Amino acid sequence: MAGAIIENMSTKKLCIVGGILLVFQIIAFLVGGLIAPGPTTAVSYMSVKCVDVRKNHHKAKWLMPWGPNQCDKIRDIEEAIPREIEANDIVFSVHIPLPSMEMSPWFQFMLFILQLDIAFKLNNQIRENAEVSMDVSLAYRDDMFAEWTEMAHERVPRKLKCTFTSPKTLEHEGRYYECDVLPFMEIGSVAHKYYLLNIRLPVNEKKKINVGIGEIKDIRLVGIHQNGGFTKVWFAMKTFLTPSIFIIMVWYWRRITMMSRPPVLLEKVIFALGISMTFINIPVEWFSIGFDWTWMLLFGDIRQGIFYAMLLSFWIIFCGEHMMDQHERNHIAGYWKQVGPIAVGSFCLFIFDMCERGVQLTNPFYSIWTTDVGTELAMAFIIVAGICLCLYFLFLCFMVFQVFRNISGKQSSLPAMSKVRRLHYEISETKQEPQIHQQHIGEASQEDRVNLSLWPSCHSRGTTLLPAISCPLSPLLSLFCFLSLSPFRLSLSPPLHLRGAALLCWKWGKRDLPGIFKPCHLVFHFLLIYMHRARQGKSPAVLTGWESSHMMFALWVYLIHHISNC
Repeated sequence: MAGAIIENMSTKKLCIVGGILLVFQIIAFLVGGLIAPGPTTAVSYMSVKCVDVRKNHHKAKWLMPWGPNQCDKIRDIEEAIPREIEANDIVFSVHIPLPSMEMSPWFQFMLFILQLDIAFKLNNQIRENAEVSMDVSLAYRDDMFAEWTEMAHERVPRKLKCTFTSPKTLEHEGRYYECDVLPFMEIGSVAHKYYLLNIRLPVNEKKKINVGIGEIKDIRLVGIHQNGGFTKVWFAMKTFLTPSIFIIMVWYWRRITMMSRPPVLLEKVIFALGISMTFINIPVEWFSIGFDWTWMLLFGDIRQGIFYAMLLSFWIIFCGEHMMDQHERNHIAGYWKQVGPIAVGSFCLFIFDMCERGVQLTNPFYSIWTTDVGTELAMAFIIVAGICLCLYFLFLCFMVFQVFRNISGKQSSLPAMSKVRRLHYEISETKQEPQIHQQHIGEASQEDRVNLSLWPSCHSRGTTLLPAISCPLSPLLSLFCFLSLSPFRLSLSPPLHLRGAALLCWKWGKRDLPGIFKPCHLVFHFLLIYMHRARQGKSPAVLTGWESSHMMFALWVYLIHHISNC
């Protein structure tokens, strides 16, 4: 048909193409479940208490917890009292990784959280709003016998949030406080084999530094890094999928340019979504294996932000373009009210990310959550972004309601229309549209003849009535279904995976659903997915490139199921 992006497909061909996509999806799941290991690994480190009695401690040599050049150690703080060792002379040393192991660039990043073991003493209790100040030095080397090279040296303040569940009496001295874990360090690349942390707790009673923080017995660290085997499978899949997505995108735009009419807004938005999807899936992480690019985490967040902003804009414009009698169609300026919250929310999250991971490029120990001002600022950005997200979904649900109300009104008025005008809104289920078009063109008035001549172009944009009843939410449901399916992070429950797949297949097979049921089912499925991710402690606004790569399959569903006349 003139104006169609891809040729009409029979039910058999549609099932074949859908089956092929389903096979690719199953293969991705099998690769993630049978070949790839878990995404991350957590390793516990216990610091070793070294003694450094020299002056200018931070300029002294690095203190190793073990090995041929290990430091002078003490087992506990009580041992320091008879040896007249002051608190300023004690260094908590941590070697990363554990003995007989080494780090690898395939680990991609390192995230550390800190746990303090603080004992209760009647004469040294933790005061309210206590803050511990640590003098932390980080060094690296690539050979066990090479000299350490300093990587960072910062003063790291952290607020203590501890509780003591037992009565504060003499008989309970020595018991430990229950303290919250503290964010400690994050590095966006693992370019070296060995790392060394020297942590000091300098005490200055005049300046009230490390006074009223209790008796710190030990410092524990938990390091989290990406598994090397997972990274290799991840890179391989991204390398395989990126050319495929790029070829599909080029093919799609070539078909658009071959048409006699200029591209409409919806087609441009689909192409822009394909570009953002290609951008997020380009395997630039390969360069992190050979280069010390600590900005890769920030760059990944920016890529995901661009993709999500484009995806949310696509949903709004897709619904808006199905408004049959909307005069502001095919112009991006007509959607400024709906796209505005997306832009504001994306900007707020970008500023928040720059305040967190942007500063960590120069100071890996920095965290915006460690100060009152930083916490309030971060919460302000997140709250504004949440308000924008709520406004967006209100706009989206309202537009979906308008689409179905518009369709229902046109459907009820079909019997009163002339045969010529009826061709604007309905399509025969037979393959005789060209004959019907030619049969009635001679009977039309001049105005109807002009409108009728535009029918193929309108039909290619999905403005006809009967397909619009079933098609507007089909790609959205597909997007949500594939959004819940991740081949490598199989942390979602199996019923949710089955639910997503069953919903998609059921939506393909049964199209005549009550209009009010579709948006409710859509919103419920979206909330189900993101509530599950939030319950697991994952950020709902951040997905891996793999989860976003499945959006390309959803675009295929859109192209096949909608633009090819459903």
